[in-house]
Amino acid sequence: MGKLSKRNILWIVPIGILGVFWYFYGPQKDITDNEYITYVKNYSYENSTKTLENGFAAACENPYWVYFETQKRQDVVEFEGDCSIDNKVTKVNMQFLVDNDRTKVQSGAMLVDSKMQEETDRDQFLLALVK
Repeated sequence: MGKLSKRNILWIVPIGILGVFWYFYGPQKDITDNEYITYVKNYSYENSTKTLENGFAAACENPYWVYFETQKRQDVVEFEGDCSIDNKVTKVNMQFLVDNDRTKVQSGAMLVDSKMQEETDRDQFLLALVK
């Protein structure tokens, strides 16, 4: 009986440790409403009168905005949606980097159907959105 209880403890401890790691480092809920998302949505790209939110709403369907922080403590807001590019509706992911003081938004990576786009293509897409 003594050997059986030691064996059980040797199984319970690692499972407990895994449970703690899963709780703290497992999948997190998406942050879809905070001050960074609001700032990016209301940001006017290239001094346009149209905000990013209005531009994406006019050109894309199923908009989804999410905030996350990178391992290097960079604040990122990502837009996901179905946008028309070259008269074809495709899945677009666009990232925006926000400084800590929320004074500047920098364009980040752009994926179209999970393929990375060049900076020039990204910039042309954004300019067309806010025209």
